[in-house]
Amino acid sequence: MAFKVTAFTVLVTIAFAHPENIPQYGYGGPTPSSGPAKYDFNYAVNDPPSGNDFGHQEARDGPNTQGSYYVLLPDSRLQRVTYTVNGDSGYVADVTYEGDAQYPSTPRPYTTVPQYA
Repeated sequence: MAFKVTAFTVLVTIAFAHPENIPQYGYGGPTPSSGPAKYDFNYAVNDPPSGNDFGHQEARDGPNTQGSYYVLLPDSRLQRVTYTVNGDSGYVADVTYEGDAQYPSTPRPYTTVPQYA
């Protein structure tokens, strides 16, 4: 019985113990005030041997965002999406397709290994 009381006392002591060196995670300081978001970026990939052709550009100034992205589809059309976001108006997109869909009689073989020229 004494063992059970001692074990219970040790467990309660451990459960309520407060370590003196509690690690602090994160920045730890006051959050710096920030103004409205403002950025501009773009990227593009065009790799004819692999058939990859896509890109994206976006600019934001405060609550107003505008941008576009495009991708070369497997049927050889280029899909382009132009969008805007003005405050709380939501995402407004315009989707267009350039070119005519083409379906080759022999599809390009699929390979899991990248092929470099």
